[in-house]
Amino acid sequence: MDNLFRYITHDGSAVLNVLDSTDMIREMERRHHPSATASAALGRVLTAASMMGYGLKGPDDSITLMIRGNGPVGSITAVSDGMGNVRGYCDNPFADVPEKAPGKLDVGSLVGEGTLYVVQDMGLETPYVGQIELQSGEIAEDITAYFAYSEQLPTVCSLGVLVDKDLTIINAGGFLLHLLPGAEDQVIDAVEENIRDLPPVTEMLASGMSPDDMAQRILRGLEPDFMDSSEVEYRCNCSRERMEKVLISLGREELERLAEEQEETEIVCHFCNTAYRFSREEMRTLAESSSRKEEAEDEEQ
Repeated sequence: MDNLFRYITHDGSAVLNVLDSTDMIREMERRHHPSATASAALGRVLTAASMMGYGLKGPDDSITLMIRGNGPVGSITAVSDGMGNVRGYCDNPFADVPEKAPGKLDVGSLVGEGTLYVVQDMGLETPYVGQIELQSGEIAEDITAYFAYSEQLPTVCSLGVLVDKDLTIINAGGFLLHLLPGAEDQVIDAVEENIRDLPPVTEMLASGMSPDDMAQRILRGLEPDFMDSSEVEYRCNCSRERMEKVLISLGREELERLAEEQEETEIVCHFCNTAYRFSREEMRTLAESSSRKEEAEDEEQ
């Protein structure tokens, strides 16, 4: 299990989230078995979603990052709860593209041009939806641009996933730094100087740096104070009961057709690839439940 740490400068002018997401992204790879570049793309989006989701006010609040690009990977979706636990998937996890250079994965080409959507569900009647055109498809630059344009919040985001030759995950992580309203010029200058020669996140992790080590380097000279932390993981909330509700939503006629055509119906969760199987008799029972639901809805109208 990974740990997400949050810091604030002593003068309250900047907040920093730092995450070593290695275990989380390894679990993603174990469940989806993506190509090297798809691992990097989905891993970066999951890491960003975790850091953006951490700190939402309600226990049932969530944030969803959706990238709709025209590249071969298709759409990428990641969902985080308020504690930073995430789940996600991409349309074409086995898609891949040539490297930019030896050892340099070309995430931008895999994602292509398109739109980043950020959906914040805070338990209100209508979720908040923000969107921007993708700047590069490299994810970190797109997250930075989202905060600048949609929330008018100066932000520095860095994300990385290091994939081994056998497609397993060596390490993964990222940081998300927000400059808060009223940040003075000397704070901005210090942040710019600190990150100018900062190595990639994967290099810092490979060298043995902890999230705290990275935070101290990113906020050097700004007296960072530790705020809080959270244990985070790749966590899917699917269940057999949820899948039954999905099937019931198909309607009585469709469920009866499936029961007639096949001995067993299988439904697979996009987020974790868990397969749920329903027998012919179970499908007929669900069809009856769907029929009762439709009748109740008709009576309400």
